[in-house]
Amino acid sequence: MSMMNLPPHISPEAFLADVFQSKAVRDGKVIRRSLRDIERYIGRPAFVAELKRRGFRAVENAGQMIVFCNQEPVRIVR
Repeated sequence: MSMMNLPPHISPEAFLADVFQSKAVRDGKVIRRSLRDIERYIGRPAFVAELKRRGFRAVENAGQMIVFCNQEPVRIVR
């Protein structure tokens, strides 16, 4: 299931599984999700708790959450 094909009423568990099962996540890369979808399917506190559990970091900008799927430091360059 991809984010484009999620039904309007998906469980929080299924949303997290969909977000974190991608190859980018497994390879320690970066993913992006809309804040609207995060709020709709799981809520920000639960999403942030999952990031913390995984040791991931994220930044927010223009209605998007950018998740760094690794435990490396994040620096804002400019």
